[in-house]
Amino acid sequence: QVHLVESGGGSVQSGGSLRLSCAASGDTSARYCMGWFRQTPGKSREGIGTIDGDGTTVLAASVEGRFTISQDMDKNTLYLQMNSLKPEDTGTYYCAAGESWFSYCHGRTDYAYWGQGTQVTVSS
Repeated sequence: QVHLVESGGGSVQSGGSLRLSCAASGDTSARYCMGWFRQTPGKSREGIGTIDGDGTTVLAASVEGRFTISQDMDKNTLYLQMNSLKPEDTGTYYCAAGESWFSYCHGRTDYAYWGQGTQVTVSS
């Protein structure tokens, strides 16, 4: 089992920045793949990016160059640094942890463990 708690959401103006955190606890083997996703009303959940146990990150084209994923293994915390925010970045952001048997991280939605989500609102 993995328990995930996101924080850091809020309201910012277009062009602003936020850093989301995701504190993880539990089975570390299931945390080889960690991902960030966002959900907006009327749309399916969108993958923002992932990081694997080797620290390799992959970001969606919509956020590449603006968002950065990192993790602090000592603190068991995953981060999503969001810069140059746009109104279309508004949504509920979730972190997720994959299964221990995942052979790849990006481009999949069958992550087993999810946080409760944190709201990000970007105004124009």
